[in-house]
Amino acid sequence: MAELMTTEEAASYLRLSERKLYELVARGAVPCTKVTGKWLFPKAALDRWLAAGYAGPPAFASTPVPAIVGGSHDPLLEWAMRESGSRLASLPEGSEAGLQRLARNEVAAAAIHLHRLDGDDDAANIEAVAHSSGLHDAVLIAFARREQGLIVAAGNPLKLSNIASVVAKRARLTPRPQGAGAQLLLLSLLGQAGLAPDALATVKPVAPTGPDIAQAVRAGRADCGIATRSVAQAAGLGFVPLTWERFDLATRQRHYFLPELQALARFLRTEAFHTRGRELTGYDTGEAGNVRHVN
Repeated sequence: MAELMTTEEAASYLRLSERKLYELVARGAVPCTKVTGKWLFPKAALDRWLAAGYAGPPAFASTPVPAIVGGSHDPLLEWAMRESGSRLASLPEGSEAGLQRLARNEVAAAAIHLHRLDGDDDAANIEAVAHSSGLHDAVLIAFARREQGLIVAAGNPLKLSNIASVVAKRARLTPRPQGAGAQLLLLSLLGQAGLAPDALATVKPVAPTGPDIAQAVRAGRADCGIATRSVAQAAGLGFVPLTWERFDLATRQRHYFLPELQALARFLRTEAFHTRGRELTGYDTGEAGNVRHVN
C-alpha cells in the first residue's frame, strides 16, 4: 500500500464510499492534503486516526465552514434555499465579495454573475473562478440565466431604452456596490456605448441588492437602477431589458458534498424549482444543477 493514497485507494482502505470520504474531508474530519489539484491521504496518519478513534489529529483539524451562501442576492435563490430545507443562510454582498469570502472559507458557496468589460460574458464566471487565488479546488454549478435591465417607474415615464438614454436624459441612477455583478454590468455597458462612468447622474446611497433598487425608484429617490426582471415584477415597477446573464454557484469540491448544499442541489432538479422560475419571470433554469467548471 502506497504511503500517500488517492481518494479511491483511501476510500477502499477505510471501507467507505468515495462520497462519504468527501463528506469527511469537507468537515475536516480526516487527515488529508491536496497536491496539484488532487486529494492525497497519508496512510500513517489514517492509521493513527483509526487507532485513536477521534475526528482527526490536531494538525489536520479545521473549523467547519459556515452554512452560508455569500455573493449576490437573487429572489429565486433565496426561495430555493428556504423551500429545499437546506438550512443555508444568505449573505448578499456582491459577486466579488462572495468569491473572496469563499477563498477564506467564510461561506460554503458564493452566488456570482460577473461581467467582462468587452461584453463577452458567457465565460466570465468560469474565468473568475479559474483564476481566483485560494480556490484551486473550486467547482462552478449552474443556477440560472437571468434577465437584467433597468428598473424604472411604472410606465417608464422617462422613456429610457438603454444606458445611453440614461445618460442623455440625466436620469438619476442608483449604483450598486463596487464588485457587485450588476455594477460590473453597468461598467461594461457604459464601455460598449463609449461612455465614461462619470457621465451618469448617480444618487446615494448605494443599493446593496435589487430590492433596494426597487425601493429607491418606488420612493422617488432615483429614476432607475440595474436589477433583474423578477425584482421589477415583484415591486410592480417598469423594466427595460438590457441583457441575459449567467448566475452560478461557486463552491469548493469538498463543500459540495455538505448536506446543506446537497439539499439545494437536489432541489434544483425538481419541477417545483423550474415552475417557480417561470412564475417569477426573467429566468431560464434549463441548466440548473449542471457542473460548468471544475478547477
